[in-house]
Amino acid sequence: MLHIYCGDGKGKTTAAAGLAVRASGAGIKCFFFQFLKNGDSSEIAQMKALGIQVRSCTGARFTRLMTDEEKKLVTLRHDEMLSEACELVRSGKAGLIVLDELLAAYSLGLADRELTAALLDMKDSAEIIVTGRGPDDIFLSKADYITHMAAVKHPYTKGVQARKGIEY
Repeated sequence: MLHIYCGDGKGKTTAAAGLAVRASGAGIKCFFFQFLKNGDSSEIAQMKALGIQVRSCTGARFTRLMTDEEKKLVTLRHDEMLSEACELVRSGKAGLIVLDELLAAYSLGLADRELTAALLDMKDSAEIIVTGRGPDDIFLSKADYITHMAAVKHPYTKGVQARKGIEY
């Protein structure tokens, strides 16, 4: 089944990580792919300790700061991760795949559309979790679960920067 955690509120990645932890506790083989993230989020060490396989995008940073060459390299890495995720589901080696921030990578043109569609079409073979803001129609039309997280109030609006262990 396809799960989408989207919206402008806090908690999309946290919810996906929580589901991966729950599934891992039930003996389901889990993989956590981070798009547009370089692997320094605080949950990563704990997920690895639980046996959840994590893949990140080395060199990723805010897209507004990336050069065209950096965007090409990030896109290449994203496409490698999508290919790996497809193979893991196809081979039956994964029961749950998290694609953290794929919605942003996809909408920015930093993820292959055909690979993404192929992976979403495998939703009957594994639980696929996608996070980010503003899902394109391809995600919405295929989704079995959609959870929208709304920012009703957030310290960032008062100038509080993201805090390690809380926001990342």
